Amino acid sequence: MNMNKDVILTGDRTTGQLHLGHYVGSLRSRVQLQNEYKTYILLADVQALTTHYDQPGLIADSVHQVTLDYLAVGIDPNQATLFIQSMIPEIAELTVIFSMFVTVNSLRHNPTIKTEARDRGYTDLYYGFLGYPVSQAADIAFCKATLVPAGEDQIPHVETARKLVRRFNELYAPVLPEPRILTGKRLGGLDGIGKMSKSMGNAISLNASPEDVHAKLTKAKTDPARIHRTDPGHPDICPVFAYHQLFRKEHAEEIHASCSQGSIGCRDCKHFAGTAINDLLTPFRERRNDYEHRGNEVKEILIEGTRQARKVARETMLEVREAMGIHYFDL
Repeated sequence: MNMNKDVILTGDRTTGQLHLGHYVGSLRSRVQLQNEYKTYILLADVQALTTHYDQPGLIADSVHQVTLDYLAVGIDPNQATLFIQSMIPEIAELTVIFSMFVTVNSLRHNPTIKTEARDRGYTDLYYGFLGYPVSQAADIAFCKATLVPAGEDQIPHVETARKLVRRFNELYAPVLPEPRILTGKRLGGLDGIGKMSKSMGNAISLNASPEDVHAKLTKAKTDPARIHRTDPGHPDICPVFAYHQLFRKEHAEEIHASCSQGSIGCRDCKHFAGTAINDLLTPFRERRNDYEHRGNEVKEILIEGTRQARKVARETMLEVREAMGIHYFDL
């Protein structure tokens, strides 16, 4: 039963299925926290448009696929409210209001925006892409969230939300609480370059088959200085060793020693990591398969969750409008 006074808002852009990086970064904490806090989980289809505006079909399909991922890892729709962002017009309204007191310059200097723009090769930023943090602030504020489980790359966005909420409260009335972030671990990608990411093609999907997991790990980068099997390795710089630390914690010290001494090869190391990852994913696959055969139930979960979120959004926006003195009459 959700007894804590804090409210959680978290979610993911619907640009494809979720992967291990999502699980390590925030999904597993959501599963743990959903019984303690009032939890809202949004399927951020509007924010998906900031990079995939020309692929609405992908976004629509991903709403369903990401919902299945949520249910598969253990999100309980009786404890957490799952909802679709675009179905809550009050979020868009609050985004516009927040945009009135954030500068373009501050958005351009947001480190996460700068990094993603660079990684995607964007030389000229669309308004929607640049304003992503403002939209995210509205996501957080509409349900008066106080806690945001997210990856470290989201820290600048949550800080923007804090500033916007603070500015609103100073200008009008103390209506909205300032959120704080709960950061999860960062999982490196299979290519050893940056974090695990769909767009970088270096991820293991939560729905990956056992064969696919092992195939992906076979191609994963390891210690570049290790040429022969008997060469002493440097596990602390090896992406695969990080997977041992997360998914085979009880054997990580042994793997570290064996790699450092050159008594285990990368092939065996990858196989052990793959087996551990498959052990983690097996119950996820089973639950996902079960929900895939209950399509109407999944749809009803989204309908009911979105209905609940819309009710809260209307109440918050009424308070916002009254605080600003722009609630002229009821329609």
